[in-house]
Amino acid sequence: MGRKPDILRTVLLIFAVGLVITGFTSLQASEDNRDVDLPAVEVSQPAD
Repeated sequence: MGRKPDILRTVLLIFAVGLVITGFTSLQASEDNRDVDLPAVEVSQPAD
């Protein structure tokens, strides 16, 4: 039973590291989207 706290800490540490990696990745993705200029989409309707 002495190992349970160590395993719990390890699982929580892995979870926290995953959250940090996800946060940095989403920040990087949002910064990349600001630099990209999307082309204007032209919408045409069919003539009746």
